[in-house]
Amino acid sequence: MSEAQIAHRRLVQSLYKRSLKTAQDWYIDTNLFRRKAVELRMQFEANKNLRQPRQIALAIQQAEQHLIDFRHPDPYIAPTAPGGSKFERNAHPDTAKPESASEVHHAAGTTPAAEDDSTIKNPSIPSQTEIHGDTASPDARKRPSELAALEDKEPVKRQELEGKKPSTDKKTVSSSVDVNASDSKPFGGRILQDESDVFEQNAWDHAPWGEEQEQHAQNEIARQRKDPVPNELIPVYHEEAAENWNKFYAKNENRFFKDRHWLRIEFPQLFEMVEANAGPKNVMEIGCGAGNTLFPMIQESKNPELFVYGCDFSSTAVEVVKGNPNYDESKCKAFVWDLASDDIPPEVEPESMDVIVLIFVLSALHPDRWDQAMSNLYKLLKPGGLVVFRDYGRYDMAQLRFKKNRLLSDNFYVRGDGTRVYFFDSEEIVKLFGAKFTIEQNAVDRRLIVNRLRKVKMYRVWLQGKFRKPLAGQEPAAPAETTVTTESEASATTSAATNTVSSSDIPSGTEA
Repeated sequence: MSEAQIAHRRLVQSLYKRSLKTAQDWYIDTNLFRRKAVELRMQFEANKNLRQPRQIALAIQQAEQHLIDFRHPDPYIAPTAPGGSKFERNAHPDTAKPESASEVHHAAGTTPAAEDDSTIKNPSIPSQTEIHGDTASPDARKRPSELAALEDKEPVKRQELEGKKPSTDKKTVSSSVDVNASDSKPFGGRILQDESDVFEQNAWDHAPWGEEQEQHAQNEIARQRKDPVPNELIPVYHEEAAENWNKFYAKNENRFFKDRHWLRIEFPQLFEMVEANAGPKNVMEIGCGAGNTLFPMIQESKNPELFVYGCDFSSTAVEVVKGNPNYDESKCKAFVWDLASDDIPPEVEPESMDVIVLIFVLSALHPDRWDQAMSNLYKLLKPGGLVVFRDYGRYDMAQLRFKKNRLLSDNFYVRGDGTRVYFFDSEEIVKLFGAKFTIEQNAVDRRLIVNRLRKVKMYRVWLQGKFRKPLAGQEPAAPAETTVTTESEASATTSAATNTVSSSDIPSGTEA
């Protein structure tokens, strides 16, 4: 084969791959994408027998122009890639500052992470993609997500090549302050003191939220309110909520979320249950998904009397858990149950749980069902039992980047895959839990995530809490000192003390 033939083959291969990427930008639903991929293959097959140079050149020119014409205005970004809706949500980023220009060139962001949320696309519009130049260097042709993935896979090798000692600086304690703490620690270890240094690290803890960010958030919310979900589709999304989660887990199984080993740092009370001398303990993971809390607890447990329950809205998710090789019904039990159901599940006795794990679950419920959810939590917990909570905060990056026809109601959205998500503020958490539980922690985790390669700044916001059921005959106590309200966040920015959760509270994997 001549060099000209090799070059032509590579050009056609590149064109085909870019066409598939374009189709993926518009059709993120797997079934729709496969149908479009078959159509693309047929188009390329139809032209494979062209022999006249002018015909070949014209076909390639038309295909290139088609890619330009249908380039997506907001190309699909994998949720865990830089710029994705789950980017940096679940990572323990390297705390070392870059020591060379080489690191800044190669670093496209921190360890990829999962949440929310899938990037939203419109499945009703035809194909498109970016046109990559063929003359750039190999690294220049890589997408930022590819660079980040490469960095994540071989961080030690990269540091060795640059003559640096591999970093082993990982967080071992939470930056949030316990209720009975006599002193306060600053939130995280990386506080941005000088704005000119913003691109010196991948992430900054306790990021200030100023007028510029507030105005940007308000503008984005105003934009979304102009084009909400059409009225006729709102009941459809609510009725199909369970089925959409089934589709999600049928597609992703146990690959999307990663085990939450960070729980030991942020919720040490949870892992007191696994100690050998802990005695009979029951833990329940509500919204268990693929069992990302359930299985780490079982694997670490030295307590023969620990039993972990896992339940989920999605029957497919429960099947994923039961299909895990670590699933052992002598140690755990998985079943289908909706937190917003009218009563607690028959698989569990009332007031039998020592700890309930509620992570990225409440946001998936319709606001009308929150009170019922609180009632069920109360019925499940033993007196003195604890709820550990983590969920999306108001004006998180994932909220502000929703496009039109995604707003169901105030701060309540539907993603591209049909799953729903709500974004809370701290006052709502006080109102929800404060009536029945003692609030031991109601904290805000506000982080500035930086993509140093693309010079992009992204603000992530999560809420974290610990809520304890009063003992029999007692009323809920006053909120603890770790409770923070929206009004106090501004002062918290400068004090950086008792009211904020740590940067290490981002799960070491991905979340929906």
